[in-house]
Amino acid sequence: MCEFCHKHGEGKRWYLEMKNYSRELLAQGGRVGFIDDTRAHFEAKYSRLLTGLDAVRNIPVAYGFIRRMAERFQKNEHWGQIVPIEDIELIIDFQDSIVRLPCRCRTLTTGAREARYCFGLGVDQMNILGKYPDYSNVELVDKEEAKRLMRTFDREGLIHSIWTFKTPYIGGLCNCDHDCVAYRVQVKQNLMRTMFRAEYVAQVDRDLCTGCRACRMQCHFGAIRISYASGKAVIDTRQCYGCGVCRVACPADAITLERRADSPDLPW
Repeated sequence: MCEFCHKHGEGKRWYLEMKNYSRELLAQGGRVGFIDDTRAHFEAKYSRLLTGLDAVRNIPVAYGFIRRMAERFQKNEHWGQIVPIEDIELIIDFQDSIVRLPCRCRTLTTGAREARYCFGLGVDQMNILGKYPDYSNVELVDKEEAKRLMRTFDREGLIHSIWTFKTPYIGGLCNCDHDCVAYRVQVKQNLMRTMFRAEYVAQVDRDLCTGCRACRMQCHFGAIRISYASGKAVIDTRQCYGCGVCRVACPADAITLERRADSPDLPW
């Protein structure tokens, strides 16, 4: 299991523990104020972080130290973990409140202010978000509608992730692609880790694989290649983040998700 499961889930999938979405947890540790600050100053805060990391990346000693400190800070404050669609639906099932809202990442990176790929989870979301002009048009959605939207995003190849607001409180569910800040910071620019791998890793049944390449086109992490010798898909499990969106692209149902913990040499 990942470090967060050991710390916040008693060895189980930590994001399936209802206490990590609870009203009691939200009321502790200054979380409401932290959410206020994050919502109000998202663009400015992350622009400064990215600028600072980029400025020192060519100074190895300084960059290594700053990166470690930044990752430690993120783990305590605001970070994400990739979660496949099956677990996302379990998360949705025990929510008190779900709201759909514009994605602040895409506002920052593309200027698109109405890209509605994010969900607020937990309690009192309408009251928490309603005070901000950028969130004045949030939509309250029921569980079945949230699941329907998530399945649509899954088919479109978006990566699902949950996000903390002062760990271990989980208050956000995002659907990411190349336009998201976390993806750009971690995968595209390799500045720091802020979005951690899923509890799973993808595997290909080579007897079922037809070598159509659809899964390779769907993968955001460059983890899939086509074997020259066999013409079949091969997944680099050390590169795979376990999001599972490659599966929906496969017409032969040749891809499954396996527990990452069963391969202890794989990175988290």
